[in-house]
Amino acid sequence: MTQDQNDQEIEIVEEIAAENESIEGADDAQASDSDVEGESSEDSQSGDREPRSVKALEEEGDIAADYLEELLDIFDLDGDIDIDVRQGRAYLAISSEDPQSNLSLISEPETVEALQELTRLAVQVKTNSFSRLILDVGGSRQKRADDLARIVNRIIDKVKDQGEAVHMKPMSSYERKIVHDLVSGAGLVSESEGEGKDRHIVIKPA
Repeated sequence: MTQDQNDQEIEIVEEIAAENESIEGADDAQASDSDVEGESSEDSQSGDREPRSVKALEEEGDIAADYLEELLDIFDLDGDIDIDVRQGRAYLAISSEDPQSNLSLISEPETVEALQELTRLAVQVKTNSFSRLILDVGGSRQKRADDLARIVNRIIDKVKDQGEAVHMKPMSSYERKIVHDLVSGAGLVSESEGEGKDRHIVIKPA
């Protein structure tokens, strides 16, 4: 990466972080309610909130895509936006077939998470409903899933060998779902503990 590209990436990340911080501080009460609602539907099959219809999720995806298109234009980034519905969530992927695409400027995990939160908040303003949409930029989600699989498989081997529970680092509800599925497939037990940003998974012997 050239110095100019590095400077551009830093500028974009700083602008996204600043916008994310200003929006998050706009309505603390709404954010608190959203956190509770989001956690109640994660990790379990017994959430109190009714599942969103496919049509509602598709509409959510359209709103999110419009917002993301504006952001891409502002930052002069090239990319195509695909909308899908997966496991009760709107799923948006920004990609490009151009090998010279500058999407790498916003494909780092921290940047994608910040963009995802901004997009969720933009959707919530339009729909007045909590959003659990997932954003992928340049295949970043698949890379993260692959990294998680490698980490979890090592922990699974450790739990099986030592017979003791292992606490993982806090992660998002989407990532926790991936971990739960991996652990279940290995015949072990996983539970989520903690609240808010401290919520994490504990992997235990069966």
